[in-house]
Order: sequence, then structure tokens, then C-alpha cells
Amino acid sequence: MPFYFRMSLMTTLSMPPLQTYMQPLQQQLIDLSLDIHAHPETAWQEHHAVEGLTTLLESHGLQVERNFCNLPTSFRASHTFGVSGPTITLLAEYDALPGLGHACSHNIIGVAAAGAAILVKQALEGTLFAGRIEVVGCPAEEGGGGKIILLDHGAFQATDAAMMIHGGARSMPVRSSLALADLNFKFYGRASHAASNPHLGVNALDACIQTFNAINAMRQHFPDETRVHGIITHGGAAANIVPDYAEADFLVRHKQLEVMRDIKAKVRRCAEFAAAAVGARVEITEDREYTSRNNNVALATRFGHHLQALGEDLQAPPQIGGVGSSDFNNVSHQVPAIHPYIKIAPEGTSAHTIEFLEASRSPEGMRGLLLGAQALASTAIDLLQDPHLLQQVKSEFAVNQQGLSSDAQGAPS
Repeated sequence: MPFYFRMSLMTTLSMPPLQTYMQPLQQQLIDLSLDIHAHPETAWQEHHAVEGLTTLLESHGLQVERNFCNLPTSFRASHTFGVSGPTITLLAEYDALPGLGHACSHNIIGVAAAGAAILVKQALEGTLFAGRIEVVGCPAEEGGGGKIILLDHGAFQATDAAMMIHGGARSMPVRSSLALADLNFKFYGRASHAASNPHLGVNALDACIQTFNAINAMRQHFPDETRVHGIITHGGAAANIVPDYAEADFLVRHKQLEVMRDIKAKVRRCAEFAAAAVGARVEITEDREYTSRNNNVALATRFGHHLQALGEDLQAPPQIGGVGSSDFNNVSHQVPAIHPYIKIAPEGTSAHTIEFLEASRSPEGMRGLLLGAQALASTAIDLLQDPHLLQQVKSEFAVNQQGLSSDAQGAPS
């Protein structure tokens, strides 16, 4: 048995098992998760979720800062043990998808983080261990880049390690992710009567449609596992008017950040030349980039051990496809971090579907919530108790940041 795992077992035996603290807490966690699921709120509108999470955390003695980093739907809840020690940050997400609600399990993610922090506080209170456990409420993961704004405001400067969980169709301690760019195209033409004087008009919708066609023509030449997908958000006012305005949103993704940026430049040119072809004008704006993911395998391995100890079977991540993007990735390049997945749906179920929406409130989803909270708490306790583990985590992060290690995206042993 590795030394670091023996250390965890020895220190854990000096206190009651986490299940002792979980039993009176678990119904509160389930009730809150189902309540957030029943009241979906999209990016930057998550007031109901924040109120529920902060009320729960305060009721268990954590200190809560609302409007964290001047974001109305962000918060930080914390508890400090002793006078010094590491800070372990648990990331809470709670925004919903437009039109679909909590079809990405954010009702589970946020409550699991809160539950884990409460468990750590209860388990370590009155011991000699020093450190800090905190929950940072992260709004607008679904397209708003809330964690990137929090990074820009220095929210994680004191963080020694950051963790969160996500629902999935497999339980996986690590999983890769795609770098992402968000592009908005606004096309401007000239209105005219579509029947009597169409020749006097400049069709902005034609420019928009030709952008889609140009991107589709480029797909043969994109690198493997590129993802470029978009929607038309405005296509005109009436069929008898030549559209003088059209708008589309696109997402560009690839595992490698620099490759994604090269593809993004090509997508921009598709819009520019499509507009020029019909005599329209295009304005292009970009939102914040999501980077690729930097998984900390030492930390993920420890989390995986705890998940297995709770009876969960672990699986390897898919080798090809099956991944999305997250603003968590940006955090993972600033501090050692993990983003494991816990099975809440049958194998093959995709997120962002009605099926996953139902899974996020199902008994299997609530099982994943409780497992996630306990595994996060156990891993956080190890980091606070075991300086050898924390140093291993930090050393791996430093090596990866220097570019001296290979891509650590495989499943931990």
C-alpha cells in the first residue's frame, strides 16, 4: 500500500467516519438539489439557487460572503481551522441551460460542493489540524465564463487545490475537455421590398447562411475532433422584406488551445468573405476563451480511491469524442484542480438532453450527489491532514505548468 494512502487511513481512524455526519445531512442535500432542479435559472440569474446554498452553509456555521468579486450571483463560504494551513476550494455550479433546465446536473454540482464543505467542517472541528475549507459559488458556466471572471478578480489566489464533481454516464476520476471560443456574427444589409424591388436590397440573411455553408465546406480540412457548431439567432423581420439584419452564434472547439485558435481564425474568415460576397457588412465579437483542461492526476487518484471505498466502480474516459468544454479548465491552469464525473445516468446518455435532465433529479442522481459530497470531503480532509499528498499534488502541477510532462489525461491507476 502506498505511503500516502496509509497516512490517510491512519489519520481518518482518529475521527468518526464521514457517514456519521452524512446521515443527518443527506436529506437536506437531496431536498436542496431537487429544489434547485425545480427552479432552473440561466447564467447570471441564479438568485434562488444562491439563496438556497448560502442559507444551508450558514445554518451549518460557515461564514458566507455574498456578491463575491462584485458578482451578484456568486458567493464564498468558508471555515478556518487553526491559525495557518492550506486552503482547499470546492467549486459550486448552479446555472441551468436555456430551454432545458438542469440537463447538465448543476443542481447536483453545487449542492455536492456545499455538502462536502459542511462534512469537512464537522469532521475536523475541534481537532489540531489547521487549514481552510471554502466553497466558491461559480455562476454562468453555461456560456458566461463565470470562473474566468472570478480568476480575473483574484478569487483563487489563496487556493492550494480546487475540486468539483460533475454528473455523467460513467464514474471517471479524470476526463479530458476541449478548449473553446465563442463567436458572435452580426450581419448588416439593406432592407427592401422582397417582391417589387428585391434588387435594391442587400440580404443580411444570405450572408449569414453563406457563412454556415462556408464553414461546412471547411470541415473536410479541420483537424480530427474539431467541433464547430452554431445557430441563427435572428433571421429577419418578415418574409416580404429583404432582411437588413441577421445574427448567428458559433462555438469553436478542439483539445489543443492553439489548434482551436487556428480554426477560429478560419471560421472568422468564412463570415467575412460571406458578407463581402453579398455586399453586406459583418461585426464579429468574441467572448472569453475556455482553455484545455489540466487534470491533476495525483489528486484525481486520491479522489478515485475514496469513490471506490464508497462502493463505486470506476471507468476509463472515452478515448475519442464524448467531451465538452468548461470554464473550470481555466482554473486548472492556475491551481491544482480536478473535475471528476460520477455516474447518474445509463451508459450512453448524453448531457444537454431531456434524458439527462431527468437523471439529474432521479434516485440515481441523488445517489451521485451523496457519493460526490463524501468523496470530495474525504479528499479535502486528506489534503488538509497530509502534507506529503499536498506536496505531490503541487509538484505535479508545477511540472505540468512548465511543460515538462506528457499530457496527463489518462485514467489514474
